[in-house]
Amino acid sequence: MTPPTVRRVTWRALRARRADLARLCGWSLVEALPALLAGLLVARAVDDGFLAGRLVDGLAWLGVLAVAVLVGAAATGRTYRSLGAVVEPFRDEVAAQVVRGALRDATRAGGRPDSAAMTRLTHQMEIVRDTFAGLLMVTRGFLFSAGAALLGLLALAPVAAALAAAPLVAGLAVFLAALPAMVAHQRAYVRAGERLGQSAATALAGHRDVLACGAQARVASEVEHHVSAQAAAERTLARMAVIRSLSLGLGGWSPLVVLLVATPWLVERGMTAGAVLGALIYVSTGLQPALHTLVQGLGGGGLRYAVTLENILRVYPHRPPTGETPGPRPSTRSVGGAPAAEVRGLTFRYGPSAEPILRNFSLTLANGDHLAVVGPSGAGKSTLAALLAGLVPPQQGTVHLAGAPVADAAPAVLARMRVLLPQQAYVFTGTLADNLRYLRPDADDDTLAVALDELGARPLANRLGGLDAPLVPAQLSAGERQLVAAVRAWLAPAPLAVLDEATCHLDPALEATVEAAFARRPGSLIVIAHRISSALRADRVLVLDGGAPTVGTHEQLLTRSATYRALVGCWEEPVTPSPATRPG
Repeated sequence: MTPPTVRRVTWRALRARRADLARLCGWSLVEALPALLAGLLVARAVDDGFLAGRLVDGLAWLGVLAVAVLVGAAATGRTYRSLGAVVEPFRDEVAAQVVRGALRDATRAGGRPDSAAMTRLTHQMEIVRDTFAGLLMVTRGFLFSAGAALLGLLALAPVAAALAAAPLVAGLAVFLAALPAMVAHQRAYVRAGERLGQSAATALAGHRDVLACGAQARVASEVEHHVSAQAAAERTLARMAVIRSLSLGLGGWSPLVVLLVATPWLVERGMTAGAVLGALIYVSTGLQPALHTLVQGLGGGGLRYAVTLENILRVYPHRPPTGETPGPRPSTRSVGGAPAAEVRGLTFRYGPSAEPILRNFSLTLANGDHLAVVGPSGAGKSTLAALLAGLVPPQQGTVHLAGAPVADAAPAVLARMRVLLPQQAYVFTGTLADNLRYLRPDADDDTLAVALDELGARPLANRLGGLDAPLVPAQLSAGERQLVAAVRAWLAPAPLAVLDEATCHLDPALEATVEAAFARRPGSLIVIAHRISSALRADRVLVLDGGAPTVGTHEQLLTRSATYRALVGCWEEPVTPSPATRPG
């Protein structure tokens, strides 16, 4: 009926919440009480009450039915509460899968952000949640309501139950046989809509080029083709409603006709007038509505659920929550005393026709080394940081961290190799402790306190209200956000730290404190410098200026590199209040 992945995900979600599902089924049993008793009580009211001239007895039997209806109505409210306990966690799991997939695709080597992820996370996720809830309700409604009606009919008149069950099963079989085709047509309709939207968006985004090239007719024809395909898919899907009507007519209305036609024969065999009326009530108020709800629910919301969830799973297939892929993974331990970072023959350019930012570049960073990278804007400093961190792949060459290749490493593996602190610091809504523990969840409060003292962030923590103070990113200054992110990165267990102008919003004194703390931190350090003081504190300095890179100490580069001398002459050390110690 549905694609294997959709079935697997659905059954996994149901099995994971067996207790909540059992409660839903329990309340559904109570809710089905009127469907079970309606025909029997009406038959008693007619035969033993009204036809026998005992009005009070007849009304008493109907009063029992009224009580059963009230009990069923009370149980209905409980079923919705139990339904939420099953549906909402499932929605959260699929939403988390979308978020993990989007982040995985955006952060892998060569990956790009998925602009459609927000649509899948909002519109499509709401479709999945609503239709999943609808599927549970209509399926359990059919099973319990139709089952109760058949059971009551069997207790009332076994022969009538057999006459009603045969066309019901036939109608249900017709619908289930056609369901795979309905899913296929629904899938074709959704895919046609996606292709139409993509074609129209491309044409609108490039309308200037279309006009300039005189390609209006060709582009309009292409969009028109997708419009026609989408309309044809929708017409085909609409024709499938005929099958739903056929199954409803066969399974819902035929039992009534069969019972009415067979009434004389049933009466001749001893069936009372009340029993005939009760049988008709079972069919008209139990079996027929249950089948109608099932067919309309599966034929509408069920198809949307299967196709929409399939689309989400196709783009973001289920993987372990850590984002790691199964199979062999590169080790993050140093191989035979391998250097902290080793780059060989690295070439990178932004576009096939662009000049390389880095050409045949090689570099070795020893364990415990402290390297500053300087150069004019656009020389490739941040590009080098991204290449070392594994965020972008080189066109040529290799990058190894602690002897392990960066290429194709999973994000979780890269996170154990290095920590990258960019210029735009990210702070999320939560407590200060939550932000600091993000890369080291096992850090206790004492460890956090040591980190705050090491990086000079204790005054900021005190002003905010301590580790349990709530953080609102918009209320922090750029310097405050950088300082919080710096403490978080300092706590990370990764042996290599890369600071890409990560302290540019701090004053020189606080910047010196932060860089000194990272220099004392076990491991190696690379600083993309924006002040001469960062270069002076480093063991070595790498100069990138578009030509051949130059590496050396501060004194060596003053004699070797004209670019470095020019940078030293231009850099000044302004003394300004620290943005990290005042309100944003």
